[in-house]
Formats: sequence, structure tokens, C-alpha cells
Amino acid sequence: MGESRARTAAAEPFWRRKSLDAMDPAEWESLCDGCGRCCLIKLEDEETGEVHHTDIGCTLLDGIGCRCRDYARRQKRVPDCVRLTPEAVRTISWLPPTCAYRLVRDGLDLPDWHPLVSGRAASVHEAGISVRGRLAGNEEEFDEEEYPERIVAWPALSPREEGGEEG
Repeated sequence: MGESRARTAAAEPFWRRKSLDAMDPAEWESLCDGCGRCCLIKLEDEETGEVHHTDIGCTLLDGIGCRCRDYARRQKRVPDCVRLTPEAVRTISWLPPTCAYRLVRDGLDLPDWHPLVSGRAASVHEAGISVRGRLAGNEEEFDEEEYPERIVAWPALSPREEGGEEG
């Protein structure tokens, strides 16, 4: 019976068995669903500390693939790029509610559309979670004075809050 329980526990996906701190680099990287929401330009209200998302992508965000165009050198090319670590995930308030790092941090399971669950990278786009088709452009296409005009709510909403289905 003990062996059966051990096999059952081992059959559980790593994100259900491990904390963010216990994941190896490959597991950590695979948690990213490729939505691109965290790569949107964010504005912080200096008085309230409230963070507002825009529909403007980082200069390195590929709006079709919803991935970084130069992931290995992103922090050299974009000095204010935030590197997600377990410590950062515990403190960042602006991670989207759909973010796997946030879900695992909060003890929740991954949704059906997550590529680790569906087995298909395209499922994040098909579910309408990614930034594909929602970007106004990349940051070099706008003057900073235009950023406040590009504030949108959807990056901080769950599919249910947006009017879609969750799951």
C-alpha cells in the first residue's frame, strides 16, 4: 500500500507536489504559459502605489508568439525587466490572476488551458488568455505621454471577470 501511495504522489504533476522554491530550472520555466501579460508596460500611481496595465508591450515582446524576442539577454537589453524568482513572485502585486507562478504560490491548480495541462502551447491563445490580438503596439511606437491613454483593465482580470469561462 505504501508503494501505491508513493506512485500516486509521483504521478501528481510537479506544480502540485512542489513549492516554487523546490522547482528545478526546467520546471520553473515551463510554468510560464506564454501569455505575455507580464510583459505589458505598467504605470504606477506615485500617490497610491496602484499599478495600471496598458495595452503596450515591452520592446522585446513578440505580439504574435507572446514571448520575449531575446529572453536570454532581456535584462541587459531592458534594464527594468523584472526577473521572476520565487522571492519576486511572493512580493509582486501586479502578476495577472491567470499567472501560473501566482496560482502555484497561492496553492491553486493550473487551469485547463495552461500548456502544461493541455499539452499544447496554442491553448493559451485559443482560450483568449494571451496578449495576441490585444496589443496596441510595442513601447517604441508610443511617446511616454501617450501611455496613460493606453491603460486597460483586462490584464488584471480573470477570464470570468472578462466575461469568459474559467477553467
